Amino acid sequence: MKDVFDPTEYYEQTKKLVGYVPRKEAEEKTYAELGFKCGLEIHQQLMTAEKLFCRCPAGIYQDGDDFDAEVIRHMRPTLSEMGEYDGTALMERKTRKNIIYRIKNQTACTYEIDDTPPFPINREALNIAIEIALLLKTNIVGELHITRKQYLDGSIPTGFQRTAIVGIEGEIPLKNKKVRIIQLSIEEDACREVSDVGHWRVYTTDRLGMPLIETVTYPDMKTPNEAAEAGHYLRFLARSSGHVRTGIGAAREDVNVSITGGTRVEIKGVSHISWIPELTHNEAFRQKALLEIKKILNDRIKKPPDWKITHKELEFDSFPTSYQPLADAFAQNRKLVAVNLPRMAGILSFFTQLGQTFADEISGRLKVIACLDQPNMLYSEQNKPGINFEKIKKVLKADEDDVQILFWGPAEDVATALETIEERCRMAFEGIPNETRKSLPDGTTIFERVLPGPDRMYPDTDSAPLSIGQEMIDRQRENVPPEIFERFEQLKNWQVPEDSYPYLLRNNLIPMIEKIVGVSGLSHKYVSTFFGHTVKNIEGKRLPAMGFTYNKLYGMFKFIKEKKLNREIAKNMLPVIYDHPNMEFDSVLTTIDYKPHTKDEILSYLPVLKEKFRQINTSAHPNAALDWIMGNLRKLAIGNLPLYELKTLVEKELDND
Repeated sequence: MKDVFDPTEYYEQTKKLVGYVPRKEAEEKTYAELGFKCGLEIHQQLMTAEKLFCRCPAGIYQDGDDFDAEVIRHMRPTLSEMGEYDGTALMERKTRKNIIYRIKNQTACTYEIDDTPPFPINREALNIAIEIALLLKTNIVGELHITRKQYLDGSIPTGFQRTAIVGIEGEIPLKNKKVRIIQLSIEEDACREVSDVGHWRVYTTDRLGMPLIETVTYPDMKTPNEAAEAGHYLRFLARSSGHVRTGIGAAREDVNVSITGGTRVEIKGVSHISWIPELTHNEAFRQKALLEIKKILNDRIKKPPDWKITHKELEFDSFPTSYQPLADAFAQNRKLVAVNLPRMAGILSFFTQLGQTFADEISGRLKVIACLDQPNMLYSEQNKPGINFEKIKKVLKADEDDVQILFWGPAEDVATALETIEERCRMAFEGIPNETRKSLPDGTTIFERVLPGPDRMYPDTDSAPLSIGQEMIDRQRENVPPEIFERFEQLKNWQVPEDSYPYLLRNNLIPMIEKIVGVSGLSHKYVSTFFGHTVKNIEGKRLPAMGFTYNKLYGMFKFIKEKKLNREIAKNMLPVIYDHPNMEFDSVLTTIDYKPHTKDEILSYLPVLKEKFRQINTSAHPNAALDWIMGNLRKLAIGNLPLYELKTLVEKELDND
């Protein structure tokens, strides 16, 4: 009797075959053995009043359902200057997507919908880009050439993004190495996606055209932690200029990963740098798994070019099932198709990522290319209850070492789906396909599109070259802030707790700290820690009210100095200012019930409190009296007398008893 295939057990076996280890258990030698290499592409929006190639306002966002007009477009690929098509463009053509743009008059004009040539490039944005390029120690180009980069996913109505290289060949220092910079470019941002279902994709145009920079590194990072370290450094560096946007979507990272024997795979749209280690770790082992699959298939099938799938269209009535997606597909008059994959037994169940197998590689492409919303397929090794795959095997005349896929979708998408399944399986004979993958919060990825090639770039005939003279560079050099490693040294010299460094650098707070120290006379350590601990703590609990900025805290410390208040009152004032940033500081004091008291007035309560404590004391703790009296005097002392000084005076008084 033939053993029943156990997909769970097989998954664990193949995971072990790949040599997968959790990231927390991985060591540097783990990645060295894999031949891990990683490079980054960091996109950062610039803080400008207007967009890059028109005069629409930048930084005003619309709700996905709030729009004045809709425009529908259908994208088609065009020949490059070399007479060739880009692979991504050809893939997008297969999807037959209907692209809808939701336009708000306040944030878009005829340029956004490709009815007007570009305006001259935004000089404010260019100046910021040059400043950051100088921080990266790149060589600034002598002449700016604007080019077009094809995007056929509909994220840009023109079908291309205007971009220009500003600086080349720079570097940044990490703890144990230097990472080389390939280039820094300035470019226009794309639309914001609202939804993508079936053949319909919806965007808003509020973000479209906003200026951003793209910093591209060489693949110099040899471990996932190095990749995250480089990502943090580049983020801190851009923010140190004080001219970049912050918040959700203002900065996005693309991560390029490869291993020995593999090829470059781009993980797109990583919204949190903290995700990078897990994503790159999992991608490295996904590639290792695909190389193992390649080896198995080439051992089994000696002539891969002769390999091909077979299929049959089935009737739903012939395969009754309680599986709800199939019942839904039947109700929607979808087609049901069975596909045989010769000699691929075990391959669809083979581990690729945590919780994913090679079947997910196929399903992901069916979602993107054939527009079959997931779940979109089953396969015979799943042992799905109610699915009679034995009957399907007979219909397909399958052999024992074959595996079958059952998929469903609109009739017009069946041909594309079959082509997609066969194409992805054929790629498995070659190893790792060049592709762009979308990052997920759990550290895994899904297919997004074919990796673009060089044929997607060509000159922009609507934009003349722009000279960047030495005078322009020198003018921006005067604005360049200290380098990030110098900021680290600064914080170290100020004796600031290291756990505050990321917060202070992420929010570019060192200039504000220096400004507050200058007006208040407080120490750098105190002000830095106030931001790095106290302000960070309140931000972690709730969002600030409209109008709150860190400059409000500069005003607060200046007020405390002018009123000759003790610095400890700042912690009491902060929550009120955070929630009511337009409130006068005198009113803030009233809100926290502050009243001025002299030292003698505060200490005058001591005899009464001592006597009262003697009457009520039930504690044998040696500091009970000190703690109780300090608790009663604290409110009077805040802002009037340092608590450490009050504590010393109370201790002295108690010692005299």
